[in-house]
This record gives sequence, structure tokens and C-alpha cells, in this order.
Amino acid sequence: MTSSSTPAPAASRPAARHAVVACGHGRRIGQLRQIHPNNTNTINNTRGGVDLAATTSRRDVRALSADRAPFRLIQHKEEAWWFYRYLSQVYDHVVNPGHWTVEMRTDALEPARLSVGDRIVKKVIDVGGGTGFSTTGIVEAGVDPTSITLVDQSPHQLAKAKVKPQLQGCTIMEGDAENLQFETNTFDRYVSCGSIEYWPDPQRGIAEAYRVVKPGALACVVGPVHPTHWLSRFMADAWMLFPKEEEYLDWFKRAGFISVKMHRIGPKWYRGCRKHGLIMGCSVTGIKPLSAEGPTPLDLGEMQEDRKEERQRESRLRTVARVVLGSIAGFYYFVLPIYMWLKNLVFPKAVSFAP
Repeated sequence: MTSSSTPAPAASRPAARHAVVACGHGRRIGQLRQIHPNNTNTINNTRGGVDLAATTSRRDVRALSADRAPFRLIQHKEEAWWFYRYLSQVYDHVVNPGHWTVEMRTDALEPARLSVGDRIVKKVIDVGGGTGFSTTGIVEAGVDPTSITLVDQSPHQLAKAKVKPQLQGCTIMEGDAENLQFETNTFDRYVSCGSIEYWPDPQRGIAEAYRVVKPGALACVVGPVHPTHWLSRFMADAWMLFPKEEEYLDWFKRAGFISVKMHRIGPKWYRGCRKHGLIMGCSVTGIKPLSAEGPTPLDLGEMQEDRKEERQRESRLRTVARVVLGSIAGFYYFVLPIYMWLKNLVFPKAVSFAP
């Protein structure tokens, strides 16, 4: 592999500034010491052609946590590692057709502005890229593979990415989205698709995105959206993190990004239905200010979870139980696209499934 980005030595990396946000494991939520000023963020509903303005208020991170923390059995590095050890075998053939199609990928990456006119972005990091499906989309957008770094914590997912011919030349390496081993101001674009749902501390991950991109550069996070239907909400909360749209906007703002925007996506056969939530439901972008040369303005404390330390603390039986139960809850979301697909076949095309 041709290396396009050199990891920073541990001693030369800035100290991590993070706190635990609602991670569903009974931990207390860290107190933010500094909040970035408010700004107005735009949600773009491309399916309905409607532009909605959403202004989010400044709130303590504690307000982002529900009174009763969801189980989120696989929003944890240990459980996610084991979950993908087996799911990686069928990920591209089972998960993507129902939740993350090529058409959706193109739609989601368009706001990342990987090419502007004749100019192609030079240095891109794809965080949590797994089997390389999103990375392939970055290549198809015109970025040279030798300019792309793919990072994921799952060696089993990365093994699939390494054999894809489209990704030959990419730097493919294991890494932690909440603790990236790269110098500050390294990349021209940060992309993360379908990874945030497994981050124990989403604010930490987005703060890392802010740190590693250059001033004036753009970060793009694609992820799930929280359901409103009672059964779907129960299953989603038992499985992993399904953020609300306003949470994405708040996390980006607090990290220091400006011009924060949300672009809604979804399978076309859902016909705009979002009440069941979506594993890939939005593409959120933000720009690091030109005047910002360092890490996030947030001071979030020390990292609360490390996967190796967690393995030592957690009993294997408890880990297995969480993976099994979380997978059962997640299976609901493998059946749901089939239900929506059948519904799409039965109902007249003029009928919208959106509320």
C-alpha cells in the first residue's frame, strides 16, 4: 500500500480533550467547560424538495441524554469489535442493499464536495470505513486512491477493503475514531459513513474530525437517525446509537465547526418515511474556520474508554450476552427494509409514506 498520511507519534499528538456523552452504559456525563457560540444550521430535505431552517439552542451536554439512558448494547468498542468480526463476512451483500445503496452513497457524499469544478481534494481520511464501501465512493468521486486513508477498528472489515481493486493504493489501517493518530491540520476532507452509531462518545469523535482537518477544510459524517415509531424506537435504542437530527448539529457546533448543514438521505422505496429511523439517514457537514489552527475549542477531559482496557474489565460472558442481545435487536432493522420494500410494491406510486 502507498501511504498518503503518516500517523503522528504518540508523543507529538495533542492531548485528547474529551468527555463521555450519553453512551448508554450507566456512566456519568462529563461537564463541558466551554461551549461554542450558536449558529443557524440548515436541514435540507432532498426527497421532498423542502428546505427547513433549524436553529439549535446552546445546552449543556447533559441535556442530550434522555432521562432513562437506552441500552445501546453494541454502542461500545468491545461489542462492536465482535459484532463486526462476523458481520464483516456478509456486510456488503446483506447490509448495504437494504440500508446503504450506491445511489444513497452518491447522494450522501455530494455535500462533502470531494471535487470542486476541476479541482480534486488532495488528502482525505475515511474514518470507520469498514469494508471500504464509502471509500469506493470517494474514489469514484475523483479522489486518487493514494490520497485516501481508510481507518477502522475492525481488522475483519479492513481485510475486505484491502482486496478491493478500486482501493489499491489507499492507506488502510486500524485506528480509533475517538483518538486518531494523526497530526492536527492534516486532511483536506474528513468522511465517516455508518460509524458514529458505535462511538461511545460521539462528541469526542466529531472533535477529532475538527482537529485533524485543515483550516477551511470540511468534515462529513453520515449516520442513522432516531425513530419515532414506538417499536422501532425500542429496537433502535436496544441496539446502538441512533442520534436525533438536532444532536448531530449540536455536536458539530460544539466542536467548533461553522456552516453546519444536514442533508437527508434514505432508500428510495421508503418514499420519505422516517418514523422507523434509518441506519443511513443523514449527511452532516461542517467547515473548520480559516482562523482555527488547533484542536477543538472544547475541553472535554480525558478519554473514558479504551478497548484493550475494557477487555480486561469486562467479563467475556457479559460481552457475549451484549453482542447476542444487541444482534437480536439489530435483526429488526434487517427485516424492516424488506417490509418497506413490499409496502412500496403494494401501494400506488402516488402514495407518500412520509407523515
